[in-house]
Amino acid sequence: MKFDVRDKKPKLYHVLVEALLLPVILIPLLRSGSRRGMIAAGVVMSVFFAALVVQLFVAFVMQIHYNPYSYNTIFYFGFALFFIFVFLLEIFLTFDIIRYPGVVPQAHLFSTVVSSARNFMSLSAPFVLLFSTALCISNIALLRHEGKRLVNVLGILLSMAMVGGEVFLMTYDYYAFGSVLEVMRHDIIVNLFAAIYLYVECILVGVIVASLIVVRHEPAPDRDYMIILGCALRKDGTPSPLLRGRIDRALAFYRKQKAETGKELVFVTSGGQGADEAVSESASMKAYLMEQGIPESQIIEEDQSVNTLENMRNSKEIITARDPAAKIAFSTSNYHVFRSGLFARRVKLRAVGIGAKTKWYFWPNAAVREFIGLLTKHKGKQALILGSMVAFYVLATIVSYRFV
Repeated sequence: MKFDVRDKKPKLYHVLVEALLLPVILIPLLRSGSRRGMIAAGVVMSVFFAALVVQLFVAFVMQIHYNPYSYNTIFYFGFALFFIFVFLLEIFLTFDIIRYPGVVPQAHLFSTVVSSARNFMSLSAPFVLLFSTALCISNIALLRHEGKRLVNVLGILLSMAMVGGEVFLMTYDYYAFGSVLEVMRHDIIVNLFAAIYLYVECILVGVIVASLIVVRHEPAPDRDYMIILGCALRKDGTPSPLLRGRIDRALAFYRKQKAETGKELVFVTSGGQGADEAVSESASMKAYLMEQGIPESQIIEEDQSVNTLENMRNSKEIITARDPAAKIAFSTSNYHVFRSGLFARRVKLRAVGIGAKTKWYFWPNAAVREFIGLLTKHKGKQALILGSMVAFYVLATIVSYRFV
């Protein structure tokens, strides 16, 4: 899949217009009370969700062509997967209306949407259990190899939260009794919880898919600069295995590009000196590159940054001062490529990432750290989407009791 070949990002404003038109079409059909009206309503809803899925997948591909390192990439894929599920529900219900006339009440057409988040949770429970088990196994191996630290149990904590959410839904939603008001209040709580869980689940799936896409992508062999993102050093100031993997990945790309096209590139070693480090990460990477036969004239040090955002911003300033039209790549660990790309695009650096392999037990927990880090960014956009989902499911639940 090609990156950065579009000049404009996809827009989905028309989806909002379609969603607003949907009740205008449905209400007269449902009010008719006839079998034909119900069938027509089922077909309309099925077509709407099918179109929504297609539009989200098209937007997902277009977004990758425009900028793969984007929250939109995550949202489009994650929610397209969910709407496939809703579409299938509506299709099955419409067929039931056709096959069993008079048996399926018209309220079910609406209730399938109202209960879609909780039903999706129930359907995905086996996959959540399998994913959580695999994550815990890798996390236990990480603890054995890397030591008992809080950061090394994030995978276990996420697994417990996901499985706990499924258990809560199954136990709390099992019984609902009392007055209509009490049952409605129960359903509001269930649908509210399911909406929040659904959001996190869709984002998690989207992050996994987006990360796999950017890690598997190989930049064209026409790069002018290669930024190597720093990380912790050994006590003697030499690169840690993790950092050495990033440098070796950059070197492999450099050698491949040179063999295929004959084009040289300049390395930008990016990373400052931590309080517990003998030298800057930049200087350590430069020394390692020179040991591998890279001449000093092909290495630029950027030794002031203390995080990934500064890595990208400072490196961009150095490169654009030399060549504003330079083609740039960056090298980091496989789990870190997507979030690094997000930081690059935030400072308007159109760089393409490559990822170094990490040990099997290391990257799942590291990927969880990246996922949590992503959830803390773009708070406005995430609050808007999550708030809209919560408002829809709460209001739809009330409407289903009051008017349907």
